[in-house]
Amino acid sequence: MTPNEFYAIDTANTPWEPRFNEKLGLNLFRKMLYTDPDSGMEIRLVRYPAGVINPLHTHPCGHGMYVLEGQLVTHKGTFGPGHLVWFPEGETMEHGASAAGDVVVLFITNKAFRMDYVGCDKAAQQPSAHQL
Repeated sequence: MTPNEFYAIDTANTPWEPRFNEKLGLNLFRKMLYTDPDSGMEIRLVRYPAGVINPLHTHPCGHGMYVLEGQLVTHKGTFGPGHLVWFPEGETMEHGASAAGDVVVLFITNKAFRMDYVGCDKAAQQPSAHQL
């Protein structure tokens, strides 16, 4: 997948990758769709299991979540299918699925992704490869 070539991905037939999150002690799930080799920008599908909320954290990138299924619960409200929720770079946030069911979002970053949990030292931070 390079930025100058056409490609298409059949996400319905792409398996979910479980990604263990040490802070949560459980798996979140993703389907990687695209990573720009120059900017680090990413596009992926992400699925949070019912009732799982990723606690307060920041990112060194802005990112958007377009809700496809379920209810996305955030520190600013709850959003259903068809909503695009944008989190600016550096904002302290939390987000995940409502207790009623899983949430599936199209997750887009504007540059390389990393998650920094609030109140954790740098040694406890998770590199991008071990998250969503």
